[in-house]
Amino acid sequence: MNGGSLGQRGSYGSLPCYGKLSNIARKQSSKMPPVSSRDKERVRLVVCRCLGRRRVAILLLVALALLVFIWGSFTVSKETTSPTDRPTNSIHFDNSDIISHPSVACRSRANSTLDHPCHKFALPPPPPSGGRRFGPRPCPVCYISAEQARASIPCSSSASPVLRNLTYVVDENPIKIESHGGSEFGGYPSLKQRSESFDMQESMTVHCGFVKGNRPGRQTGFDIDEADLMKLEEFHKVIVASAIFGNYDIIQQPKDVSEAARKNVPFYMFIDEETETYLKNSSTLDSNKRIGLWRIIVVHNIPYTDARRNGKVPKLLLHRLLPNVRYSIWIDGKLQLVVDPYQVLERFLWQQNASFAISRHYHRFDVFEEADANKAAGKCDNSSIDYQIEFYKKEGLSTYSKAKLPITSDVPEGCVIIREHIPITNLFTCLWFNEVDRFTARDQLSFSTVRDKIMAKVDWSINMFLDCERRNFVIQAYHKDLLDHMPPPVAHVFRHPPPLQPLHHVSSAGRNPGKNSRRGRDRRSGSRQRRKPAAGNREKQAFL
Repeated sequence: MNGGSLGQRGSYGSLPCYGKLSNIARKQSSKMPPVSSRDKERVRLVVCRCLGRRRVAILLLVALALLVFIWGSFTVSKETTSPTDRPTNSIHFDNSDIISHPSVACRSRANSTLDHPCHKFALPPPPPSGGRRFGPRPCPVCYISAEQARASIPCSSSASPVLRNLTYVVDENPIKIESHGGSEFGGYPSLKQRSESFDMQESMTVHCGFVKGNRPGRQTGFDIDEADLMKLEEFHKVIVASAIFGNYDIIQQPKDVSEAARKNVPFYMFIDEETETYLKNSSTLDSNKRIGLWRIIVVHNIPYTDARRNGKVPKLLLHRLLPNVRYSIWIDGKLQLVVDPYQVLERFLWQQNASFAISRHYHRFDVFEEADANKAAGKCDNSSIDYQIEFYKKEGLSTYSKAKLPITSDVPEGCVIIREHIPITNLFTCLWFNEVDRFTARDQLSFSTVRDKIMAKVDWSINMFLDCERRNFVIQAYHKDLLDHMPPPVAHVFRHPPPLQPLHHVSSAGRNPGKNSRRGRDRRSGSRQRRKPAAGNREKQAFL
């Protein structure tokens, strides 16, 4: 029985050993006298020992093969989930549909943009010159899919050159010592303090609004309810923010937002009490302080009488209101976002290895031209604009020229800001806000001065993309005051002509047998003779 069992196991390679030993035993039995039972037992033990060794060797080989197979499978799986080599099924401009592995959570900043599917995308040529002039229009933009864009979130923050630690001035009783020193909310920074704020250091303390308290939104001016402050302090990788003050705009709901963004990206809308009253009366604000995707944040004790200045607080100081956010997209209250936030960030920040992005003005590139346009449109008091421009001229402001390349413009279209919250970008928006607080509220006039002063000290730049690209992912609506004064649309009423009666139903008995009946008939016949045939009649005649 034991020999039979060992023989069956020999089918994996041990049977030849058993057969060879059996032949030797037979040869010995033909020449020698019959062996005893002890000799037979000895032969059986040798056979079992041989088979046992072969069995162990085979098991070891099988185990080794399994280990090699498992290790190879793990390596292949690791390579397929690597963010540097994602499988690409298809690429489409405007809305690409690239499938990414769901386990990819972020990407390394070392990846080359040469491998990006949108690397070879180029804008179509502009329309031919001459003829009717076209106004600003959107242009095609290459986006990867929302799923792939979300997988492209960088694992680490961008480098902040020189500046590592940024803190903010706190002064419970600020005193104004200069005529153009800004506001109490801004802390009245002096010209000396303004100059020192552009002196780049590893650790800096600057004015950045909210000076009357350690925590923005709590008895600092621009006050926010405690429950909302707790909401704003939550950690988020990406947020979208906007504001409406003075009931100036109508809330626009975002479109084409992915399920991942709806679940993970908060949309914050800052409003004042006047706008809140309007929303409550219009029954659009629910008990959860939500209007569609927007989470409404009501601001009390606003610091300025000008609604536009109040709007600059969340626009430029968003990092102070949301201290635990990595990336933000700011859009003015009149804009509607129509592209997924992950796609916008991937296209204008992560793909460009940038930490701050803003579109350039569609027509003007020079600050002096922008100032003249603001005065012509009555955007601000002319003397205030002149004072600001003269101040900047004394500091070295000059007209824009090609000598400033690769800087492509000095005038932004500031209704959209895409940024990463790191010390250098936080400093930039703090100092930009200080200029808006000190001078006019027209932030386009002060943008290039702050940018150029920082870029002169550190290796940092801003991605100023085309205005037509901005118009691809946001749609601009009219301000509410313009909509209120617009006449209501005229309803077009289509009147069906009366049915024509057959000729045999027309008789003289139906006419008024008056004195002028003949003259009227002649007048009608004469008018028919002079009337030109209509296009439809000509077509009927052609078919007849």
